[in-house]
Amino acid sequence: MSIINNINKVFDHRIRLGIMSVLMVNEYANFTALKELLDVTDGNLASHAKALEKAEYITIEKQFIGKKPNTRYIATKLGRIAFQKHIEALEQLIKSSE
Repeated sequence: MSIINNINKVFDHRIRLGIMSVLMVNEYANFTALKELLDVTDGNLASHAKALEKAEYITIEKQFIGKKPNTRYIATKLGRIAFQKHIEALEQLIKSSE
């Protein structure tokens, strides 16, 4: 099988790549932190998070802390495995073209 087959289309967009990168090294991230870290609009973050949720790569938890809504994102086991394979494929592609 070709290396390119392991590059995951779901992670093609920089925002999705950013969300997963943050979640790979953190247990979770909340909406505000991700928005500031990735420098994106509310709508952009929400739509890309939905795409990752639809692929079952993240879960989205909504709750209230006091009277303030709080949304946090958590990478699923499936998402962690898929992202790791994606990164490994990119690394192999880079090494094979050196």
